[in-house]
Amino acid sequence: MSRRRRSLLFGVLALLAAAAAAAIADGYGTSVARGYGPLRPVVVVAAELGPATRIGPREAERALAVRRVPERFVPAGALSSPLQALGLVPRGRLTAGSYLLAAQLGRGRRGRERPGPLSGGRRPVEISVSGAGALLAAEATGAVGAVDVVVTTEPNGPGPGRTYLAAASVPLLDVRPGTEGPGGLTAATLGLTRRQALRLIAAESFARKVTILPVG
Repeated sequence: MSRRRRSLLFGVLALLAAAAAAAIADGYGTSVARGYGPLRPVVVVAAELGPATRIGPREAERALAVRRVPERFVPAGALSSPLQALGLVPRGRLTAGSYLLAAQLGRGRRGRERPGPLSGGRRPVEISVSGAGALLAAEATGAVGAVDVVVTTEPNGPGPGRTYLAAASVPLLDVRPGTEGPGGLTAATLGLTRRQALRLIAAESFARKVTILPVG
C-alpha cells in the first residue's frame, strides 16, 4: 500500500473513531440526564469570601460562578444566579468550590437596621413569592420601598386562572433568596395589616403564583 493511501486510510479511521466517541458521549449524557434529572444552573464559590464581605457586582463577578449539574445533586436552597446574592453578606466564611446556599447569606447589620416602625396596625409578615430575583439587588440599595402583591390562581376548568391585586402599595421590609432550590421562590417580608396577611397566607396554599411588583 502506498504512503498516500495509508495516510488516507488513517484519516478515515480517525474520523470514524471521532464519530463513535461523540455518539458514546451523547448516549452517556442522555443516560445521566435520565438517571439523575435534567441539568440545572447552580452558583458555586469560585474564590473565598469572608463573613464581613457585602456582595456587590464586583465581588459576584470575581468570586461567584454558575455551573450546570444534574437536578438530583443540587442541594436545597442553592442559588441559581449570582444576582440573587447581590447586597447580601455571608454568615460565615465561604470556601472556594462549594455551593452557595441561601441559608449562608444574610442582610448584615445594615439590613437589620433598615426597617422602621410600622403604622396603621401593620406587622411584618414573610411570604413566598415568585419572580422576585431582580428585586434582591434593587431592595438592597433601598431602591424599592413599597410593592403591589398580585395573585394568580390555578385554572378552574378549561379557562385560564384569575390574576388580581391582593394588596396594594405595602411596605417591603426585606427580600432574600428562599429555600426552594434553583428557580424557586423568594422570601419577602412585607408590612401587612391583619386582613392582608390572612388573605396572602391563604393565597400561598391555593394560588399558582404570588408576585410582588415595585410601586411607581
